[in-house]
Amino acid sequence: MIIGVPIEIKNNENRVSLTPGGALELIKRGHEVYVQTNAGLNSGFPDEAYEEVGAKILPSIEAVYEKAEMIMKVKEPIEPEYKLIKKDQLVFTYFHFASYEPLTHAMVESGAVCLAYETVEKTDGSLPLLIPMSEVAGRMATQQGAKYLEKPIMGKGVLLGGVPGVSPGKVLVLGGGVVGTQAAKMAAGLGAQVTIMDVNLDRMRYLNDVMPPNVVTRYSNEVNIRELIPHMDLIIGAVLIPGAKAPKLITRDMLKEMQPGTVLVDVAVDQGGCIETCTPTTHENPTFIIDDIVHYCVANMPGAVPYTSTIALTNATLPYAIQLANKGWKKACQDNKELEKGLNVIGGEVVYKAVAEAFDLPYVPVEKYLA
Repeated sequence: MIIGVPIEIKNNENRVSLTPGGALELIKRGHEVYVQTNAGLNSGFPDEAYEEVGAKILPSIEAVYEKAEMIMKVKEPIEPEYKLIKKDQLVFTYFHFASYEPLTHAMVESGAVCLAYETVEKTDGSLPLLIPMSEVAGRMATQQGAKYLEKPIMGKGVLLGGVPGVSPGKVLVLGGGVVGTQAAKMAAGLGAQVTIMDVNLDRMRYLNDVMPPNVVTRYSNEVNIRELIPHMDLIIGAVLIPGAKAPKLITRDMLKEMQPGTVLVDVAVDQGGCIETCTPTTHENPTFIIDDIVHYCVANMPGAVPYTSTIALTNATLPYAIQLANKGWKKACQDNKELEKGLNVIGGEVVYKAVAEAFDLPYVPVEKYLA
């Protein structure tokens, strides 16, 4: 198969979808890898590193899309890329369709096969291609939240870890999954007082067992959220419903109950967000203020640490990319139910139910294409 790796053109997205090591594994199996010039540069991988393992360098994004049978990306295609995607071309990337209707319509119109990293799912319900970036984003959520609590950038002026004689900051984490666990772990490591909210009692029992004493759990409902938010310095939204929009747990009216300078970090913003007042921002302009509350809503947080993120992502995606390249998308998805769940759009039809429901589009069971 011919695999194409274009530059990510989303604002301040510095990751690349494939390391030179990953390219070599595909080439060793008889596949061709074409990389757009400088695609890996911001992640620490120059063109020469790809050429040394046998990949070929192409001069433009148009050339990559024209050549490739499978496009490997990091972030969803943005408008300038829509016209480059061809009928029956396999696009393997994060899509987050349910949060952006124009992208969904564009991919339907393209006739491409869209296999989304974020909905590839194991039998235990875990999301193996979302986990590594969730780990990065969860840790970064605390790191960024701690920074934006500083007074020069309109935060409360609170040091999360406190100092002797001064109480540490208070952090509320909404969601006890991968993102929330990593965010809580980082906040706890800084010495903050941390509360994790979730609705899964088994998960909360687990977190109670593994987290240090400065982390406690609370059941997530509106009454409990409203009780806690007036006392918090940093609130991290870490709720995910695979393939669908996140629920709004922090509503606009709740901002009035928070102390001025409280920081909100919505890690779920690329899936619609779990904080009503959050809209996607970029690394260039990461924050905005509503009702004296600082909002950090960068939709591609791991893009700020591209070396770490690119290696972590390739470690997770490569085994699936090899299956797709070796067998073709149809046979690979027939043989691997995890990959099958990644199929969102095929040949102009939506085959992932949550995406169809998000925009009231016709839903076609994926079995139509895999029978």
